[in-house]
Amino acid sequence: MTRAFNFSAGPAALPEPVLRQAQEELLEWRGTGASVMELSHRGGEFMEVAARAEADLRSLLTVPDEYRVLFLAGGATTQQALIPLNFAAPGQAADYVVTGHWGRLAVQQAEATVAVNLAADTGPERYVDVPPVAQWRLSEDAAYLHYTDNETIHGVEFEGVPDAGDVPLVADFSSSIASRPLDFSRLAMVYAGAQKNLGPSGIAVAVIRPDLLERTGQPRAPILDYREHARAGSMLNTPATFNWYLAGLVFRWMLDEGGVEEFARRNAEKAALLYAAIDGSGGFYRNDVAPRVRSRMNVPFHLHDRGLDPLFLREATEAGLIGLKGHRALGGMRASIYNAMPVEGVRALAGFMDDFRKRHG
Repeated sequence: MTRAFNFSAGPAALPEPVLRQAQEELLEWRGTGASVMELSHRGGEFMEVAARAEADLRSLLTVPDEYRVLFLAGGATTQQALIPLNFAAPGQAADYVVTGHWGRLAVQQAEATVAVNLAADTGPERYVDVPPVAQWRLSEDAAYLHYTDNETIHGVEFEGVPDAGDVPLVADFSSSIASRPLDFSRLAMVYAGAQKNLGPSGIAVAVIRPDLLERTGQPRAPILDYREHARAGSMLNTPATFNWYLAGLVFRWMLDEGGVEEFARRNAEKAALLYAAIDGSGGFYRNDVAPRVRSRMNVPFHLHDRGLDPLFLREATEAGLIGLKGHRALGGMRASIYNAMPVEGVRALAGFMDDFRKRHG
């Protein structure tokens, strides 16, 4: 068997050691006589899996003890709908900064239940930059300020946690979580769909400061209430147990590899290699994002001649490089180089790009 280098944006590549461990444990987990996905989520065996996963994630991200960590069904989009229900009073405004497709989707999810104030929206500039905080139009008494740390489609990433005053910061870190150290002292909530850097699709992680959980919010069913999920240890209903287990294996793998600091180093190296291949192509390839906010996780690029796109994708697949087709909203190519992508994979892609340019330039 030969595994390709998978540049898919999500569901994304999982670490091969994690897949091999899951394969080995699939039929019977640790002498229980059953697969981990067949065990009761309230039984002692799975409770051990859940506790270990939470402890490892806390260690990996350096989550403060007082913050609650939730493992939730669905992905980031579900959290986008739950956030205003839980944290904004009826009629209260919430500020949103939109720097790409997923920030725009967060606004659409929130508009049904909160008065959205667009503090900033770079859409007219085609989502290629992040405006400075001084230009944001913030509300006087916003329930929270929401932003998307890394835009998976457009390849725009914040340079760090924005300093926007005392308003609680809520951030979608789906495609950048655990890719670099994160200062939780400036964040009230971080959430992420797992399927990019943390595990398989179908489960999300939310890290929430206690004062947010104390808010009354808006009328909602218990299943939509973060407080209820926190009280139940993320087991208010039957969780996605196999996904939770796999995510836990990813957390442990990352810790064993050196933790977030090591992956930050690797990710910087990978991004530098790929952007050098683009910028050094003499215009054959291009990336339109302002260099200071170029994503380290998702690198969109265009060929100078769109007519070459199908040939590029076909030859890349033949070379063992898959998942490079750009999102339909942007076109072109996109290489997602999350934590599980080794440096060797990016070197192989950069080499292929150079060879393709020489043959078709």
